[in-house]
Amino acid sequence: MNVARTLLASAQKCSPGELSEEDLLAGAILRGLAWYDSSSGEHYATAAGIVLLAKDPSAVFPQCRILADAYRSAVPDGDPRDHEDIRGPMPVVIERAIGFIDRNTRHPMRVVGLNRIRLDEYPVDGLREALVNAVAHRQYEDAGRKIILEVFPDRVVISSPGLPPRPITLASLRRGRYRPCSRNPVLAQCLSYFHRIEERGSGFRRMRDHMLNHGLDLPLLSTDMGYFQVTFPGPGEDIDLLRVPDRHVRFSPAAEAQLNERQRKMLQWLAEGQELTSRQCEAAFGVSRPITAGDFGLLVDLGLAEKLGGGRSTRYRLKSRNR
Repeated sequence: MNVARTLLASAQKCSPGELSEEDLLAGAILRGLAWYDSSSGEHYATAAGIVLLAKDPSAVFPQCRILADAYRSAVPDGDPRDHEDIRGPMPVVIERAIGFIDRNTRHPMRVVGLNRIRLDEYPVDGLREALVNAVAHRQYEDAGRKIILEVFPDRVVISSPGLPPRPITLASLRRGRYRPCSRNPVLAQCLSYFHRIEERGSGFRRMRDHMLNHGLDLPLLSTDMGYFQVTFPGPGEDIDLLRVPDRHVRFSPAAEAQLNERQRKMLQWLAEGQELTSRQCEAAFGVSRPITAGDFGLLVDLGLAEKLGGGRSTRYRLKSRNR
């Protein structure tokens, strides 16, 4: 019931304590998690309701589990150093899977300013995106296969039963060109509420950004024996590759990666405290007004700069996090 209360409160943007038992039932019916049988006068959970809210959905649907293994070497073997058969309401299972990865990966310390910061070997938000996608979009008709989570010394692999739902293809996912399409729309909607994750089909693009911002290579998308797999390459022996989280740095690598050399130089000047005008940049780079307007527009869109004034007095400065 606590899971239902938290999920529905997230969906209705209110405090869990504000919801009565009647509110919970009405909210569950509205979101396709329960239904009313007029012949018996009873309410029953739908399949989605069981998957998301039951104490142990695998008692009804054996496939509703995550099998997690952590290996000592880069190849699977019959003696993992850690193993967990993760069962429970799927929102809770996702967080337990995150905990499994956390305890089986490294967490180096970095000094930033006067603070010591504990880093994660992998971006937690990217891993959560992949796990939510695995739960929301897997093929539930296949009762004999579970979601598989494998932690190796050099990578994390999440395997979900079923190939991408048509018309999405592996190639379109790799290119980042696809429209939202869910095999299990009720699950996808409710998990987006619970985990604050969007349904607009941009999950794989966000995974890419999370990995880039973390200093790691991009996630790899593949299929294997009817499973859809997302592989997160790790830093291996070069743990210094890991970046300090964005909240501790001025610019994110994902944003900087979208800039050309001219725009990077403009950003450097802004970071040094300068206020720039189009005329200054036109003279410095030998480009036209429309080009500098586009440069400043991109810096503003990425949240790196802000516009001051208007007309001939227009200028730009670095955008502060506090603004």
